Amino acid sequence: MKLRWADGDLLDQKVEVIVNAWNRNLIPWWLLLPQGVSGAIKRKGGREPFRQLARMGMIPLGGAVVTGPGKLPFKAIIHVAGINLLWRASEWSVRESVRNALRLANQKGYSSIAFPLIGAGSGGRNTDKVANWMQTELDTIPFAGEVIVVRYRPPK
Repeated sequence: MKLRWADGDLLDQKVEVIVNAWNRNLIPWWLLLPQGVSGAIKRKGGREPFRQLARMGMIPLGGAVVTGPGKLPFKAIIHVAGINLLWRASEWSVRESVRNALRLANQKGYSSIAFPLIGAGSGGRNTDKVANWMQTELDTIPFAGEVIVVRYRPPK
């Protein structure tokens, strides 16, 4: 695996697929005011990925599913359930989300994937802890392509 860390916007990465940390489909997407990555996807990519996601039912904690990219320039979006029903991420949910997202990327044959810091936004976890959990988990997973972990930085 070629692993790289970047500062910036997940949606600006030159990869085949991106990862979106999602709320497990407990609350219908149209009732939510998506924040973070989900909000950016909805604003720039449209509602279609979330319509597809809603048809899949509740995602188990740490689980991952694939939708189309909407109007975004990617092949797909992998949505992971990185936060629990109390809107908190745990080390287990972050690691499991990383593992399952890469499993799907391998299954689908994607050669490049970009992750946000899962659980560091709405999940309420410290960014340094999340980065450490993701790094140590990524070190254990075989993936033939490129992985970018993006620390969000707003444009200046």
